[in-house]
Formats: sequence, structure tokens, C-alpha cells
Amino acid sequence: MPEKRRKVILITDGDHVAQRVVEMIARKIGGRAVSLSAGNPTPLSGSQMVELIKMTPQDPVLIMFDDNGDRGRGRGEQAIEYVVKHPDIEVLGAIAVASNTKWVNGAAVKVSVDNLGRIVNEAVDKHGYAETELENRIYGDTVDILNKLNVPNIIGIGDIGKMQGRDSLRNGCPITMAAVNWILERSGFHAGNQE
Repeated sequence: MPEKRRKVILITDGDHVAQRVVEMIARKIGGRAVSLSAGNPTPLSGSQMVELIKMTPQDPVLIMFDDNGDRGRGRGEQAIEYVVKHPDIEVLGAIAVASNTKWVNGAAVKVSVDNLGRIVNEAVDKHGYAETELENRIYGDTVDILNKLNVPNIIGIGDIGKMQGRDSLRNGCPITMAAVNWILERSGFHAGNQE
């Protein structure tokens, strides 16, 4: 009997703040976070990530990728490509995290979640403010590859766990939670024990 494909959400941020947020969100939705995927830059290869995804007890699996500002295709983007193309992985969507990276093409997004937790039809900056002049592109250091790989359900977001305190752990990370819920709704996935 073939293995069932694991359901994964990609998150293009991996600093220690993002890691704590992603772990908390995963618990809230009844999924799992691959904590070892956190780091600046991503410490794991794509194949190591797939092995860890397969070891998690339940879906959805939230996994972090970070290029730490490296030009070109850094470790995070190389790992994203491996994970997305793996036959045992089904990507439900991706959270494209904005940063002040200058030399990137960015990722096209139809919607973003702003720093008030609203789904908006624009891209946002790292502080979560909607930016009409960004041409619906999220500029971050690990997002360029998302469109090339035809990742479904891409949503833009500001700096996870930050945005001037509005997405802090103390506040329950409502902005990141809104982005994850948007992906879950669009993908038709229903987690087991969502609160």
C-alpha cells in the first residue's frame, strides 16, 4: 500500500521568533511544526526535511525555510524546491514573509494578511502594511522560488511574530494564525482538533 502524501505548509522565515510562533500555531491547529527546520539560514537539506516531515505524527506539517539574505538561490530556496517536488509531499500552501531584501524578484500574491489580521488584495511590507505600489509582490529573501514551482495558495505576511507587537506570542499570533487558516480553508484541509 503506498504511503499517503504528507500535507505541508511552507513558511519563508526561520528566525527564533518565527520558530516559536510556528510551533504555537501548529499546536493550535492540531498539526506539527518541524522545529529543526528553523535557523538563519536553513540548517537542513531538502532531503533531511522530507525525512523529518514523514516522522511527524500528524498533518498539517508547518516547515520553515530561510536564506538569511543570501543572494540567488540560498539554502532555504534549494530546500523548498526539493520538498515541493517530492512525490510523498502535498503542499497545501505557502506563507510568503516580507523583509527589507532589495535584490530579489519577489513572489506574486493575490492576497496578504495585514497587521490588523485582515485579508487584503495587496502585498504587505515587513510591518504588515498593505502596499499598493508593490504590484502584489512580497519582497523577502526566500520567496522568489514559490511562483516558479507553482506552489498553490500563497499568502503574503509581514515579519512573523513581530509587526510592532501585533503578532506577538503574548497576543496569540493572530496575524500568522489568519494566514494559516486562509491556507487551510483554500486547500480544503480540515485538521483533527482545531481549536
